[in-house]
Amino acid sequence: MSELAPGPWLRLTALGASAATLLAVVSGSLGLGTAHRVLAALAVPPLAALVAAGWVAYRRLLAPGVGALALFGAAALITGSDALHVGFAAAAFAATLICAAAAFRGEPAPNGPWRDYVTLTKPRIMSLLLLTGGCGMVVGARGWPGTVSFLVTMLGLALACGGASALNHVLDADIDRLMGERTERRPVAAGRVPAPRALEFGLALSALSFVLLASAVNALTATLALVGNLFYVLVYTKYLKRSTPQNIVIGGAAGAVPPLVGWAAATGNLSLPALWLFLIVFFWTPPHFWALALLIKDNYAAARVPMLPVVRGERRTVREILAYTIVLIGVTTLPFAWGTAGFAYLASALVLGGVFLAGALALVRNTDRRRAGLLFHYSLAYLALLFVAMALDPLL
Repeated sequence: MSELAPGPWLRLTALGASAATLLAVVSGSLGLGTAHRVLAALAVPPLAALVAAGWVAYRRLLAPGVGALALFGAAALITGSDALHVGFAAAAFAATLICAAAAFRGEPAPNGPWRDYVTLTKPRIMSLLLLTGGCGMVVGARGWPGTVSFLVTMLGLALACGGASALNHVLDADIDRLMGERTERRPVAAGRVPAPRALEFGLALSALSFVLLASAVNALTATLALVGNLFYVLVYTKYLKRSTPQNIVIGGAAGAVPPLVGWAAATGNLSLPALWLFLIVFFWTPPHFWALALLIKDNYAAARVPMLPVVRGERRTVREILAYTIVLIGVTTLPFAWGTAGFAYLASALVLGGVFLAGALALVRNTDRRRAGLLFHYSLAYLALLFVAMALDPLL
């Protein structure tokens, strides 16, 4: 693997890192102050992406990538001497150029069909994440936040979600091959996209997301998107999913980040009402995914993924679904109680929650695939309609 040439995604990332470090050096030598600090911060994500790619797939990139990142960090820490500060930054630029040159060496490897790269981003899942993020932005702004700001934020969030999903494909390829027709034909699992290419694609999208959001929106929004990305990839996919039946409960925090991203983009802060949006998605996640797990319990068992129905059984799972649904309905009233949303939202939340509760009760009474499937598909519509109701509430 180490002899393969990196693909276009990593080469673009390396060129971007070189350009960013050069801009940091030039702005530092000109004494541009705040502009220099912003430009320097934007160089870190692509450098980190190069280091990650070097660690996992392309060892010849690791030494110059780590060197560039270390020298860049040293430059940031040295503030007492302008000469040393610019000198370390210039050395970081040189190391980045070496890394970029190494990215263009090696034996060529197939990239895979472009349609598969779209599949790597999991568009259907992304659409719901973007909807909750977009509605969170509208709620935070208490109205339309501005078309340009909204579109830039959604693009940055889409890049973060797509990057995390692509990295998920790489880490879950072994599981996907064991879970039947639902996942075995995914691009990495089926071998249509080589794992290093999917890795590069995910890292490039993640780095670009941070750069875009930090430069065009605000640093808090970029940081939240990155934290959600890393939590989903490293905490949920890499560890929780394979180790505990509470994987969805804890891992649900990753899916609950997009509303925070939207709120931070609109307000520049995270006040308490933003927590209600986070909690709604957090408590929605377990009943949503456990309903799906009931449908494909045998697939999870074949892949040795300790989902709740596999480890604790179906009866325990449906009781947990009911319990979380009741808590979820209570949590959805918090925006009204705090004054973030009005009566139109409250009525929508109670009606939507009542249908959700009826579905959970029906599943408790008779646990079969049809009822589990109905609850799973309704849960998707439930979350979308709930957030739309919250965003539209000020207009009603």
